[in-house]
Amino acid sequence: MPKVIVDPVTRIEGHLKIEVEVEGGKVTEAKSSGTLFRGVELILRGHDPRDAQEIVQRICGVCPIGHATAATLALDDAFGIKPPGNGRIIRNLILGANYIQSHILHFYHLAALDYVKAPDNILPLAPRYEGDYRLPEAVNSAAVNHYLQALEMRKKAHEMLAIFGGRAPGQRAIVPGGVTETVDAQKIINFKFRLAELTSFIENVYVPDVLAIAEVYQDWLEIGKGCGNMLAYGAFPVDDDGELFFKRGRYTEGVDGEVDPDKITEDVKYSWYEDDTGGKKPTESVITPAPKKEGAYSWMKAPRYDGKVHEVGPLARMWVAGDPEIRSLGEKAFSVMGRHAARALECKKLAHAMAGWLEQLQPGEPTCTPHEVPREAEGVGLTEAARGALGHWIKIKGGRIEKYNAVVPTTWNGGPRDEKGQPGPIEQALVGTPVKDPNNPIELVRVVRSFDPCLACAVHVITPDRDVRKFRVY
Repeated sequence: MPKVIVDPVTRIEGHLKIEVEVEGGKVTEAKSSGTLFRGVELILRGHDPRDAQEIVQRICGVCPIGHATAATLALDDAFGIKPPGNGRIIRNLILGANYIQSHILHFYHLAALDYVKAPDNILPLAPRYEGDYRLPEAVNSAAVNHYLQALEMRKKAHEMLAIFGGRAPGQRAIVPGGVTETVDAQKIINFKFRLAELTSFIENVYVPDVLAIAEVYQDWLEIGKGCGNMLAYGAFPVDDDGELFFKRGRYTEGVDGEVDPDKITEDVKYSWYEDDTGGKKPTESVITPAPKKEGAYSWMKAPRYDGKVHEVGPLARMWVAGDPEIRSLGEKAFSVMGRHAARALECKKLAHAMAGWLEQLQPGEPTCTPHEVPREAEGVGLTEAARGALGHWIKIKGGRIEKYNAVVPTTWNGGPRDEKGQPGPIEQALVGTPVKDPNNPIELVRVVRSFDPCLACAVHVITPDRDVRKFRVY
């Protein structure tokens, strides 16, 4: 029974190791291992609560806006405040701009090269693995050109974000109570024409490219199912009463349901943390690293909803929302190509919604609600980063942060087994995947990249103590 290890998986954010057992040409067992220790929760202890939305953006340079959003929602909850209409809308526009940039990044610059064969003389675009490049020449050539065009589109998305966020990444506008930015007509115009250009690219290039690749690789609508349970916290409030553009909900064992935050837990039986961290609610969890813990194989925890494994991300959001294009795929939606299609279609849907939100801004009106920091309080902020359900929990004591916990999308998707032995979503998605050549495991990275994994950026611990196979990495 050959063992295949891909360490690290490239063209994702962070350091992820995948280890699988292959028998009869298919994966029979898989382990997903996060090889870094984040530790931001420890850094936050003792800080002024209002530092949270700044510090947590350093968790990730790709999706910092999601973390800023979750942190401010947690602080809004703890402070007992709501942003005014302008503040709510500007938060949406900043987060939406990051979504667009992130989705374009994922397809063209991270995942597409698993299907698009670049010319041999363009080294940065050269594929890591050989074989199974099936696209017709015309489609392949167009996709290579679009790879380059997408770089410019991502730049425009960052510019759009910076109009209200001040800069990208690491925006400075989102704060408790709303935003620090003001609204004027010129900012609306500057945002609007960039959004129009990005929307045209999404509709006329991005979505058609994804569908063209899916048409050629239809067998990948049958590969990478995963757990089949979907979870979404919801995001982008469209009114002051809390109605969300991306709906909050779940799909568990074939049944749609609501989300109760009290049913979210974290397990650490196979994680490099002391056992007293696991089996608890995020409000109670503590971070006690145990890098020599016997049986553990990941720095990621294993989040569970009501004790069950759930996938998060664009596919989960679109499925929970009952999107007809995704739901019409049936079980095939839970697949590698289903995830790519959901991400592209979501991007188009969001871009159109942002145009409407932009028209609702009121120049000269307030953008932030005045507030004071309470001496004692707790708060939770649930939102959707580009890669999926993101929750931040905070406890304030003596006017300072006593406890902080962030449960991120890739912890849900890429986490290890739990105390019941249930593998995480990526681990389950890998099982059954065909592997034609263990020395050229392109199939494994296709499955993993369909989730768009995003691990923490600051590597504290990594142990490259084995050399199983060497691959040329770009």
